[in-house]
Amino acid sequence: MPRAAANVDEYISGFPDEIKERLEKIRKLIRSLVPDAKESISYAIPGYSLKKYFIYFAGYQHHVSVYPAPVEVAEFKDKLAPYASGKGTVQFSNREPLPEDIITEIIRYRAGLQNNK
Repeated sequence: MPRAAANVDEYISGFPDEIKERLEKIRKLIRSLVPDAKESISYAIPGYSLKKYFIYFAGYQHHVSVYPAPVEVAEFKDKLAPYASGKGTVQFSNREPLPEDIITEIIRYRAGLQNNK
């Protein structure tokens, strides 16, 4: 089993270029929307916290994931319906354009910024 990445740069560097690009986009969205968030590796994936962790992301061969995704929240049900999801996670296929607008909404929601558009 490979060792866990020591930081987010190391985590992202372990992926093929096309997946690195997608992960960097998610990272930049989080950092631009929540500049005070602390970035670290938690559960072997990138995590961001204020007083507590509010969002994580991960890369895989066929998709990138965002956790926890508000899949059960009414305002997100229709928006997230086209994507594979599970309890608290949403997967964005690496074959499709990354839906930055939806990811932005998830970040804002998870960080408690949904009313500060």
